[in-house]
Amino acid sequence: MNNIAKRSGKRGMPPGSVIYTGIPRTEKARIDIIDYHESKIDVKDDVAVEECFKFKDSPTVSWINVTGLHETEIIEKLGEAFGFHPLTIEDIVSTDQRPKMEDFGNYVYIVLKMIYIEAPGASITSEQVSILLGNNFVISFQEKAGDVFDPIRTRINASKGRIRKLGADYLAYSILDAVVDNYFNILESFGEKAEELENEVIKNSTPETLNRMHGLKRELISLRKSVWPLRELLSGLGRGETKLFKKSTELYVKDVYDHTIQIIDNIESLRDVVSGMLDIYMSSLSNKMNEVMKVLTVIATIFIPLTFIAGVYGMNFEHMPELAIKWAYPAVMAFMASIGIIMFFFFKRKKWV
Repeated sequence: MNNIAKRSGKRGMPPGSVIYTGIPRTEKARIDIIDYHESKIDVKDDVAVEECFKFKDSPTVSWINVTGLHETEIIEKLGEAFGFHPLTIEDIVSTDQRPKMEDFGNYVYIVLKMIYIEAPGASITSEQVSILLGNNFVISFQEKAGDVFDPIRTRINASKGRIRKLGADYLAYSILDAVVDNYFNILESFGEKAEELENEVIKNSTPETLNRMHGLKRELISLRKSVWPLRELLSGLGRGETKLFKKSTELYVKDVYDHTIQIIDNIESLRDVVSGMLDIYMSSLSNKMNEVMKVLTVIATIFIPLTFIAGVYGMNFEHMPELAIKWAYPAVMAFMASIGIIMFFFFKRKKWV
């Protein structure tokens, strides 16, 4: 609902209007640059936007990472310098985008959701990541500080693997791969939560257990919404729908596509598990209620004949025959107790108590 409300602020605006629709932020936006080739690397942290312009036609591979979408003037300057379409700039700052890929000829625009857990036991954090791939550069945009790209930075700095030997398309693939691989960590966390909840449901479920199950189900739905459109995005890249991804890189993209299918299957399995736990929880509540009702019914059934006898002898008639007998009261009480005991053992023999 929040995204819908923020989107309504763009009503009547012309296409390409650069209006940030994410969570309001006060921290300063940050730009970091890693420029490299096989034998050299140049790292620039927290630079001015003008520092990025020279990397548009650089013969090396340049990774420009922008943290913070609320300072839209920075994004507009980058878009103007690198020749990005106004609709691309609009999509970058509109943080409710569905994962997609758009080929503009001289660059490719990719948007997806980066999901991670900031602290053990905490809920998932989701933010939009936009990737713009050119011939020799990759510009990534994220909403706030903190990401899953540290392994990529480590490989670039250490010159490990293929990343320093291959082009910007391989860097874009590496970013996609890092985001998708982190989904497995999220699923592992969800699996642990599901196992813990399952044990709790079977042993000692409480209303708080139900709340946690609903919370886990909502998080699974959110993750599914983020991952499901990735199939189409990665399938298009793997089929060579853009010339900026080389044939050699398309093979790696297909591997990420396979990971995405596996993640979707795992999400569906976890959703089935959580739905099953909800059924078990409701059945458990029903069984507890049935046990309570059974005990109350047995007690009421035992007291029905006793209440009848007490009602008969509670009538205020002067000439009731038993009133004059000295041992009538203890006899009636003993008779009532006998009825109660006989009925109790009868129910116990029937295994109703």
